[in-house]
Parts: sequence; structure tokens; C-alpha cells
Amino acid sequence: MKRLFVLLFAMVSVFLVAKTLVIKGSNTVFPIAQLWIEEFKKVHPDVQVTLEGAGSSTGIAALFNGTADIANSSRWLKPEEIERMNKEGKYFIPFLVGFDGIAIVVNKKLGIDDISIETLKKIYTGEIQYWSQVNPNLPRKRIAVYSRNTASGTYETFENKVLGGARMAPYVRMVESTQIEIENVARNPYAIAYVGVGYVTDDVKVLKVNGIYPTKENILKGKYPLARPLFMFVDATNGFPEMGSLVFEYIMFAFSKKGQELLEKAGYVAAYGW
Repeated sequence: MKRLFVLLFAMVSVFLVAKTLVIKGSNTVFPIAQLWIEEFKKVHPDVQVTLEGAGSSTGIAALFNGTADIANSSRWLKPEEIERMNKEGKYFIPFLVGFDGIAIVVNKKLGIDDISIETLKKIYTGEIQYWSQVNPNLPRKRIAVYSRNTASGTYETFENKVLGGARMAPYVRMVESTQIEIENVARNPYAIAYVGVGYVTDDVKVLKVNGIYPTKENILKGKYPLARPLFMFVDATNGFPEMGSLVFEYIMFAFSKKGQELLEKAGYVAAYGW
């Protein structure tokens, strides 16, 4: 019995001093965070890191609920989130970690290379429903339209930059992850979707938007019309993350030369040059 008590005490003690870091939010930032965590744990092998990528809104909500240390986000805070912060006396600090471009992807067999913002809007609102309406040389086949769900920061950015307040057509297929979009476009010769550039694979074709490709240079210089910043948000209501804390160390790693190199390895654009 005594030995059992000692064992239980030791287990509880380990649990109490265990180091944990909980990161939630953007599906776009998810692959970057995966690489960061893998490298971060080499320096901090005793740290248990939990990562979820259900969407930017879920990360911000987790900060409000106190269930995340860091919220990854592919968008800025919404007005209602800022209003809630003010109402609850909270203060979230943003950290710019990189840049992304929302790539418009279609099936590799589709005979189109460029699309305008205006045409995209018409496709997603239902004004255009067939590829032949986009270009008479394309087949009269119904467009299979894919979108991220409303919890996604990518959805928010697309809605602001492309739809301009207009509502998506009810038949647009809202999916849980960017990977699902890529897979469906690769299978369906008449599909279209929008994804963060880091998710683009050789299985799909990236279109120019208003004549501009989402290259690193075009995104960084703001030439690509669907470029956007990527953030991490931290709850600093009780003060800035202390030097030496896990949150502080993780953020500093993201800003480091290695962290920014890994961000680019994931297919995005570094915010800081070294």
C-alpha cells in the first residue's frame, strides 16, 4: 500500500509540473505550425504541444474561453471580436509571422489559365454556373464550386476581397479543410476552389488572378490581389508573455531565421529576412 501511494504521488507530481502548450486556429497556418512544433520540441523535448487547425475563428474563440495559449489566424480580428474584448476587458496581442496568397485552383485538364476577381464573384454567387459562361471555348459543364467553411480565416478573406459583402450561392460546397478542397478539385475536371498557397500540389492547376500569379515576389510586394498576412494572437490581458515562458519561446522561434525558413518550406512567404 505504501509503495502504491508513493507511485500515485509521483504520477500526480509529474502531471502537475508537466509543461504544455495549446495552439488552436487557422487551417492555413496549421502546416507551418506543424514544422515549428517539430523543431521546437528538439529544444524542449519535455513540452507537450497540442495543435488544432479547425479555423481562425475557433482559435480566437479558444483565447476567449481560456482553452488555448496561442491562436493561429489567417485574418485580422473581426469587429465583433474586438467589441467582445472591450466588453470582457481582454487584450489580445497580434504577432505577424508571414504572408500568404489565396490561390485559385482548378483541375489540370481544364483549359483556363487566368480568371478575374469579377468572374470569381459571379461564380461563387451563382450568376455564372457553367464554364462556357466564363469562356466560350470551355465546355458547357456545370461548375463544381468549393469553399472553406465559415469558421475559416481563408473564407473571411475571400468573402471580403472577392464577394464584397455578397452571399455565396446555396449550392457552394463548404468543406472542413483545405486538403479536402485540393482532393476534390484534383478528382473533378470541372471544379474550382480557393486555398492557401502552402496547400497547392502538382495535382491541381493554379490560375492567375487579374493576370497575376501568387508567386512569392507578387505576394510580398502586394501585387497579387488575394495576398494576406498571417498572425498568431496571444491573450495579454494579464501582461505580455514573460521571457522564458513557453509562449514567449515559441513566438521567438517563429520569428527566428530557422522559423522563417520553415514557414517558406511550408510554401508561404516569410515576413522577416535574415
